[in-house]
Amino acid sequence: MRATLRVFLSLLLGGVAAGAARADEPLRIIAFGGHPDDCDIKAGGLAARYAAAGHKVKFVAVTNGDAGHQDMGGGALAKRRLAEARESARRAGIEYEVLDNHDAELLPTLTVRQAIIRRIREWKADLVITHRPNDYHPDHRYTGIAVQDAAYMVVVPNVVPDVPPLRKNPVFAYFYDPFERPQPFRPDVVVSIDEVAEKKLDMLDSHTSQFYEWLPWVDGELDKVPPPGPERRKWMAAKWLPPVPEGWKAALAKRYGAAASSVKHAEAYEISEYGTHPTEADLKRLFPF
Repeated sequence: MRATLRVFLSLLLGGVAAGAARADEPLRIIAFGGHPDDCDIKAGGLAARYAAAGHKVKFVAVTNGDAGHQDMGGGALAKRRLAEARESARRAGIEYEVLDNHDAELLPTLTVRQAIIRRIREWKADLVITHRPNDYHPDHRYTGIAVQDAAYMVVVPNVVPDVPPLRKNPVFAYFYDPFERPQPFRPDVVVSIDEVAEKKLDMLDSHTSQFYEWLPWVDGELDKVPPPGPERRKWMAAKWLPPVPEGWKAALAKRYGAAASSVKHAEAYEISEYGTHPTEADLKRLFPF
């Protein structure tokens, strides 16, 4: 019994020590989106803030986006969207990987889960962000489920044994979405992105096939997209940099105090019950803005 207790304490303290040793090192954040523009929409501003502060960010698109266009598809579209993701990464100073799973066909299989476990371990993530599993798009939902299924497994040595397990489980969080059932999004952390708003627009602008073609076509507004130039930039900002929602303002005030009233644009995240349960001190370290 004493030997077992000593082993347990050794592992526990080892995990704590590993976390403490990294406290002054750059944070390592990985975000998983269903498609090659999802992370940019939901966390582009946060990624730009991390990158500007010297932290390490990686976006992973779990599908290659080969169905998301009205006029093209298949390999040609996948190639185009990979190039767009790489350009977004270049503009933001982050890394971007696009997995070769077909758009609109994703399922939370063991193979997908193992791929996600590998990426989280290889990145040595402190924070993992993804979709909630009640999003409107099945690729978003199943990406969220696959990341949830990976959450505990990243510390289990006999799962995906070709990559060393993490000694400390990351904190897991969810992107914002507007869906109410089975429960509404909870804005646990709201971060101002005002100082990187133009950078986020740069990232979105790199996904030409989506923001100037596919998404306007889906919305019946393709004819309203301005030609390249200042007016297009204004149109993009009006559509993709909305003001802070009323429901986020309490969390924003908790973080920024009186300065919250001057914040124009923000991104919000819900902390998952999967993975490490962060304290307020942990959240201040993970979101140091």
